[in-house]
Amino acid sequence: MHVHELNPKRTIITMIIFVVVIVVGLFTLTSPRLKYKISPVEAVTTLADDNLGVDASNIDNMLSGSTTPTILIDIRNNYDYARGHIPSAENISAVELLSVDNIKRLNELKNSNISVVIYGDTPIQANGPWLVLQQLGFSNIKYLLGGYEYYLRFKEAAKDDHCVPAFENGNAEYNYAEIAKANSGGSIESSATSEKKHTIVRRKKKGAATAGGC
Repeated sequence: MHVHELNPKRTIITMIIFVVVIVVGLFTLTSPRLKYKISPVEAVTTLADDNLGVDASNIDNMLSGSTTPTILIDIRNNYDYARGHIPSAENISAVELLSVDNIKRLNELKNSNISVVIYGDTPIQANGPWLVLQQLGFSNIKYLLGGYEYYLRFKEAAKDDHCVPAFENGNAEYNYAEIAKANSGGSIESSATSEKKHTIVRRKKKGAATAGGC
């Protein structure tokens, strides 16, 4: 003989408590704090957009307010930022970029039509966070071509009146658009075929250089 047969009241009470817990859980569920506005594939394709990459030769003009109001965000850790950074750049490390307060601030900047340029030491450090922000709908956020390392080379050469060629992304090692499509449920060709194909990102040749460029 089962326990609930000996004490049916206890069984009923247990079932009622269980149902109440389920109902309360359903009513207290909250929607995700962050929602993607575009797919991973769409975000990756924006890497080929020349207007979303900022060359070091244009930074000074952008910060002076001669173009669209712009702020710089250094996404490296506090230690690297303290050792050296681009003048006037703010420090929001990549791990804190999506916090409630920082997302609120990024939304305010977007609504105020203020352009944001993020950078790490190298392009790779900024590409991941930048792509996530693109998916979240921050179309006003750009990235610094070459990162902080290239910026330092550019500024050192400028001091000695030397010319540093504009940064070029060159050829992508992997077809990131196809990888993103596969991870998002899309279909791609067999690995044997896809390994032979490489995405080539070509940037438009720059015309006359801005002040301080080549």
